[in-house]
Amino acid sequence: MVFKVIGDSHPGSHYLGYVKYHPDEKGDRRLFGQTYRQNSVVSKSFGILAGRPECYVYSETLGCVITGIPREDVAVHYSCRQALIAIHEDPGAIADNPVGEDLLAISEWISSNGAQGLIGITGSFLVGCFNERSDIDLVCYGPEGYEAASKLFKQTELIRPYDGDDLTRLYLRRVKYMEGSSFDALIKQERRKRQGLTAKVGAHINCEPIRSDRDKTFARISSKEIGEVSVLAKITDHTEGLTTPAVYGIKVKTILSSTIDEPDSFARRITHMRSYLGAYTGAFRSGDTCI
Repeated sequence: MVFKVIGDSHPGSHYLGYVKYHPDEKGDRRLFGQTYRQNSVVSKSFGILAGRPECYVYSETLGCVITGIPREDVAVHYSCRQALIAIHEDPGAIADNPVGEDLLAISEWISSNGAQGLIGITGSFLVGCFNERSDIDLVCYGPEGYEAASKLFKQTELIRPYDGDDLTRLYLRRVKYMEGSSFDALIKQERRKRQGLTAKVGAHINCEPIRSDRDKTFARISSKEIGEVSVLAKITDHTEGLTTPAVYGIKVKTILSSTIDEPDSFARRITHMRSYLGAYTGAFRSGDTCI
């Protein structure tokens, strides 16, 4: 199985993450001589790993049980940064893939503009199970990487922004992750992100900003799960929400549902929203309302 790492704070026993690719005869990806299925929903990992209880682990940082891979079971660690450099230097079969051709044009721009090491590749092109329907999933690191990615996504000869009928395609892609968003509100949020369509074949491309290696924001944070509450909240500060993991300052406006006793008094103490999902990174700005 191939895991996608979640966050940058891990217990000594495991790397936290969810199953991104797993063996399945009904899948459409080839990896290690087998047929694999792609997964993009974090919660599905619990079912995929039902026969491997050692992959369930309690995270003090998250305050809940999550999936992960025991450190001693890791066979290969994939480096997003090194992978993109390697693809640029020796593309191999990627050069014969239509989406891969667009990726190579983008990697050439990255190399020519001194951004190698600031931007990496993840997803199917990272692990080698790409096909003609693959997206291009980039990641950038720290403020310098964010700036480089911003310049890249302004190169319209390489990447065109979502517009017209393509906006419906983008909405359908994202709405399953962004609960309660109307079409107009979600598209407004999505336009803030580094994403678009490749110029030649129109493949989806996005870039998720990751905190820099020296960023220790979450190093000493611990959490405890006490229940669930769904609220309508106003974003009061988005400065720490531009990178993954994202943290937004919020002010609760309305309680929608709760399993917590006396939620009205408790809600006043909720001042921040934290997310390890890239879908929420960079989506909100101060003054926005979210669920």
